[in-house]
Formats: sequence, structure tokens, C-alpha cells
Amino acid sequence: MDRSPLFDTFARAPIAFERGEGVWLTTTDGRRVLDFSSGVAVNVLGHAHPALVGALKAQAEKVWHVSNLYRIPEQERFAATLCGATFAEKVFFCNSGAEAVECALKTARRWHFVNGHPERTRIITFAGAFHGRTLATLAATGNPKYLEGYGPPAHGFDQVEIGDLKAVEETIGPETAAILIEPIQGEGGIRLVPGHFLRALRELCDRHGLLLIFDEVQTGIGRTGKLFAYEWSGVTPDVMTAAKGLGGGFPVGACLATADAAKGMTAGTHGSTFGGNPLAMAVGQAVLDVLLADGFLDDVARKGLYLKQRLAAVVDSHPDLVDEVRGEGLLVGVRCKVPVAEVNAAMRDQDMLGVGAGENVIRLLPPLIVSDAELDEGVRRFDAALAALERAKAG
Repeated sequence: MDRSPLFDTFARAPIAFERGEGVWLTTTDGRRVLDFSSGVAVNVLGHAHPALVGALKAQAEKVWHVSNLYRIPEQERFAATLCGATFAEKVFFCNSGAEAVECALKTARRWHFVNGHPERTRIITFAGAFHGRTLATLAATGNPKYLEGYGPPAHGFDQVEIGDLKAVEETIGPETAAILIEPIQGEGGIRLVPGHFLRALRELCDRHGLLLIFDEVQTGIGRTGKLFAYEWSGVTPDVMTAAKGLGGGFPVGACLATADAAKGMTAGTHGSTFGGNPLAMAVGQAVLDVLLADGFLDDVARKGLYLKQRLAAVVDSHPDLVDEVRGEGLLVGVRCKVPVAEVNAAMRDQDMLGVGAGENVIRLLPPLIVSDAELDEGVRRFDAALAALERAKAG
């Protein structure tokens, strides 16, 4: 194959697509593939959803970009919808999850600054997290594999083991500004954070005057059967990040906050050229219009339980290859006993897509509009992939 003009930063699978519809993709050589990756939890309404296509076409014929030098009515409407459906009172729009996390970190630091404590800049994070690929979000993530070769990590992050409340308390000091956590670690291997731990973090933040930040880039936008995963725990953060599914495939990120938490983010303190442009806002609004319709999220929760039940039987049938089903809603993972790359490749051989994650977990992230019959087909193909892998290893 000719040398690619692209950066060699991705180990791309030998497959490409030319079109999609619903939970199905068609490859450039004409094969029909069941998409249980959703572009890594992005395509929440699948491919070519008519509401999203219609919103994009309609807005494209009006105005694409004007910049944040002016009011953007589509942005104000989308922000009002997000605030009406969550704890938030303020929203900053950007283009990606990493940018949303950067905004959250700056929001926390500025909050302490305007409250007379400029020294409070450190953020407590957790092992196994993933917060993005910028220098600051890499430091927040703390994974040596991702930090290698980029020099000293950005200053201001203290990482502890998830679930270790005593370590969190001991880490809080006079420079601590906030605690940053994913309610479910997605890239970390679909690791659910217990509700009692999140509630304890809320209490610590209240006691010590810290902000609680939830990174819901992967767990939000209906993926768990609630609009955002924090709703399962009953814990309300001060600041929250969203992206991935927020635009249903169109690049959109957002940092949501209470009015108090956002009070330091005044004119000139932060910005984005493309963030909140009319195209992105029109598509994001269309996503939420579908997700917030009566019964939609309840059905996602039901389908998630159904998928996990079906997968449990598959796991029991292949004890040498897989041993645990985890997740919430349609954010599902299966822990593998063989390298996850082998399972992923075997799934592709069955014309099915999944996504690897930490702790040797294969993620199954179908679009939220997936039918029960398509879930059944996904389970059948996953089972067939494992069976083929077993035969290959035996032979």
C-alpha cells in the first residue's frame, strides 16, 4: 500500500465505509456491517438519521459560521435545552471532549480566583481515567503510555485510586480546587463508580469548598439510559463536560455549570472560534429533541438490560475467552481473557464493529435507536466471533 499522507497516530483497521443507515454501515467493497461502536459512543442516533440530516440541511442553507463576536440564536436555544434538562445554568460550547474538559479545569481555577484564592489550582483525578489528548487533559488522565515523549506533565494534578476515599481526603490541601471524575470510566474499561463514592466526593467538596466536576463526554447524551449518568447516583456536580453523542456525529462539545461555578468565566477569559457555530447547534438541538421525547431514554435503559442479559449467556458459553459483562444502559463492556485486539478482529470477520478499552475490555456501544432484533443479531455475531476464535486457537 502507498505511504499515507496522514500522521501515523492511529492503528487503523483495514476497513472503510462509504455510507450508513441506522445501526448499519456499508463498506467501500459492498459489505454490510453491524455497527456496535457508534464511532466510539458518538453516533447515538445511528447513521443518516432523518432528523439530523434534515436539521443539517436546513441550517446549511441559512448560515454556517459567524463567530462568537455576535449572538447566535441557535446556540442560545441549545443551551437553554441543556440547562432545562440538567442541573446546569450556564453552558460554554466547543468542538470536542478534550476542549470541554479544558474549559472545566479553567472554570474551576477561575472560580477560586474570583473568590480570593488564586492559589487553589490543583485538581484531584483518578487512576484509570481518560480526559483527553491535550497536554492538560493528558496530565489529568495520568496514563504514562499517553504522556511518554511530551516532556514534564502539565502541573496541577493529583491522582488517586478510584474508590479510595481516605486517599482523596489525604490529598486535599490548601491548593486543591476541584475533584474531576467520570461516573463510569469508559476508556478505562467500563468501570462503574459506586454511587456511594460519588456521594462521598460531593460531601468532601462541600466541606472543603471545592468544585465537583463530572466528565460525561462518553457517559452522557442518553448512553446509560439517562440523559447523563450522574442522574443514576442522585449526585449533582458543579461542572460537567459533554461531547461525543452531543452532536450525533457532528463535532460538538460543551462545558455545563451552575451559575455560581461559572461566575469567573467573564468576557475575554475563554473562547473558541468554531465553538457553538450554527451548524453544530442545529444538529445538537435535533439530537436532544429525539432523546428527550417521552419514553426514549426509558427504552434505552430497557434495551441495555436486555443486551447484558443476552451477553451473559454468551460469556457462559466461552469461559476461556471472556468472563464478565459490565456497564449501564447501552454503554456495555465484556472483559476478555485473550488480547482484546483478537476479539475485535474476530468481530470484524463477522461484519460487526466493537471498541477496545482498558482492562482488556471490548466495548459494545450500539446506537441508541437499535432494535431488539438488531441487538439479537449483534449478540449472535459476537458469539460467532468468539466461536471462530476458539476454533482458531484449538487448530
